[in-house]
Amino acid sequence: MAFADHHHRYREHMRQLLRRVPWVGATWRVISSAVVRFDADDGWAIASHVALSMLLSLFPFLVILGTLAAMFGSQELATEATSLVFSTWPRSVADAIAGEVSAVLDRPRGSLLTVSFVASIWVASNGIEALRLALNRAYRANEDRGLIFRRLQSLGFVSFGSLTMLAVGVLLVLGPITWSNLLLYAPWMVTFSKIFHLSRFFLAAMIIVVALVAAHVWLPAGRRRFADLLPGIAATLAFWLIGAAGFGYYLKDFANYAATYAGLAGIMTAVVFLYLSAGLLILGAEINAALLRYRSERSITPVSD
Repeated sequence: MAFADHHHRYREHMRQLLRRVPWVGATWRVISSAVVRFDADDGWAIASHVALSMLLSLFPFLVILGTLAAMFGSQELATEATSLVFSTWPRSVADAIAGEVSAVLDRPRGSLLTVSFVASIWVASNGIEALRLALNRAYRANEDRGLIFRRLQSLGFVSFGSLTMLAVGVLLVLGPITWSNLLLYAPWMVTFSKIFHLSRFFLAAMIIVVALVAAHVWLPAGRRRFADLLPGIAATLAFWLIGAAGFGYYLKDFANYAATYAGLAGIMTAVVFLYLSAGLLILGAEINAALLRYRSERSITPVSD
């Protein structure tokens, strides 16, 4: 009986809190609805498809870099480009896969250039198609575009995504080096150092935001207002920063992938990170869709005091 009374008082306290602070209840409704729909739409299953496709395309892409570097007689070119790509990953994850990356780059195979290129692009585009499926489910959009158009669009997104990672890597890795060299010739610019570093982080963040907006706008069928996409994109970025930090802490202090996966530990670390990233991107779309449903319900049903 005492438990029932305590539970009743708790529920009444929560009702009063939601009446005084309406946005708390609205936020809870939107997020809980998004999580339920995420599970119903097989969000994690599709995220695993996206993660596996990205990982399968990663090593053929590295083979291409190594082969091109050998053709130009410079292995350092491949190493530098790869370090820029992985600079967009948390350091703990990038370090875990560094050994496998080095093994690939140390053995360039010129005869596989064409095959690796086709395999890399095609497998990565399959991951984009899986992401398209997830976004269509989240936004309840019926896909009516042709197969050829969708595949060409996916191939374009693969190229765009690669350029995005490289651009962010240049800003985060080469930016400080370039600035230090510039100060050697123009030391008076040292007063602008803080502005420069803030600007490169801002630009890197904006590039990532543009990539996310492009995915939400063009991959799913139908049209959505830009303002309707921002909440989910902001949630994806916030959750990703928290998740990446938490995952890095987990790898550092708790995880022992080597004991379970032996030589595959680095690969499994990358799989889990890509899996988490894809899941959070899909969850952002579910949050947008849940917010649209909530607004629609509010416009139809009168709010009672």
